[in-house]
Amino acid sequence: MFVGSRGGALMKLAKRVAQITPSKTLAITAKAKELRSEGYDVVGLGAGEPDFNTPQHIIDAAVKAMEEGQTKYTAAAGIVELKKAICEKLARDNNITYKPSQVVVCNGAKHALYNLFQAIVDPGDEVIVPIPYWVSYPEMITLADGVPVFVEGAEANEFKITPDQLRAAITNRTRAVIINSPSNPTGSVYTREELEGLAQVCIEKQILMVSDEIYEKLIYDGREHVSIASLSPEAYDLTVVINGMSKPYSMTGWRIGYAAGNEALIKAMTNLSSHSTSNPTTFAQYGALAALEGSQEPLEMMKAEFDKRRKAVVKLMNEIEGIHCVEPKGAFYLFANVSEAMKKGGYTDVDEWAQDLLEKEYVALIPGSGFGAPNHIRISYATSLEQLEKGIARIKKFVEES
Repeated sequence: MFVGSRGGALMKLAKRVAQITPSKTLAITAKAKELRSEGYDVVGLGAGEPDFNTPQHIIDAAVKAMEEGQTKYTAAAGIVELKKAICEKLARDNNITYKPSQVVVCNGAKHALYNLFQAIVDPGDEVIVPIPYWVSYPEMITLADGVPVFVEGAEANEFKITPDQLRAAITNRTRAVIINSPSNPTGSVYTREELEGLAQVCIEKQILMVSDEIYEKLIYDGREHVSIASLSPEAYDLTVVINGMSKPYSMTGWRIGYAAGNEALIKAMTNLSSHSTSNPTTFAQYGALAALEGSQEPLEMMKAEFDKRRKAVVKLMNEIEGIHCVEPKGAFYLFANVSEAMKKGGYTDVDEWAQDLLEKEYVALIPGSGFGAPNHIRISYATSLEQLEKGIARIKKFVEES
């Protein structure tokens, strides 16, 4: 791949960057910002982060750490105090036991995932990715010279894949499968029984389970979060748990995530960090420590507000003719099927539908094509109820007038 430079000469770029698909999220966000700058009242329903500030006791802990001189390098895998707190959290909340040497703290859960695929994937290796998927999974696998293998979760099954589907997708090149529960973008949550079925296949075939649990604290109606690593010693041995501070503690900009798993694999991921990022931001680690060890009341308050919005959004969206959605059980996203609304308006492309919605009614949301689901849209209810109601009223108007 060649690109022009300022002087007109061509610069060669590596093939790997040419393979990356531009983000649909960023494209919609950029257009929304442009319209706002022109004075339009744009309702943003695409945000993938809580609309609450980081709890004060976490901010205070980071400030205190800076004032006490915690502004230098740390070990590449993170400070020992934080790794111990993560081990205590995993034992307390998830019934899984790790040593600090089995934990690496990274610059966000995304960084942990990136390092993981770099550590386990050789050219041509396959990683099974359930559809709908978080947008970065396929790109990370591709950047590791791997091959994402897509398995579609049926909407009738709340977008979750089955053991039979998983087994059918496994080949002699399969290295891992991604399990994201609760899910971005669908909000689906796997039950204990469903996870047991998937784990049994992975144990039988000896493939790694990448358990992305970043939304584990945002589950509603009394449902339980189950980490697939907790199901059996065999499942534990084949699981890498990915988690972080961003979603439960509204710390998206702090960039603190972690991975827990096999000690040799964690060491390899740590080595990658040592040659790329050196270490997670030092004072942010002390904020993360306060998040894990301090009051959980802000988290519970945030969750209660998300739950209230969730119920309102499901009701309002299902009242729009041509749109239907499965009730999300976790996270803060609604994944709505707009195929009938698109057909009514003469659309065959969900990106075009979402673009026209933005330009005509000034509502920014994320088209499902970026998640491997071209008949759907993702709405984030990590914004005020007032904005959600305004945005959905505009969606209804757009659909009725199409």
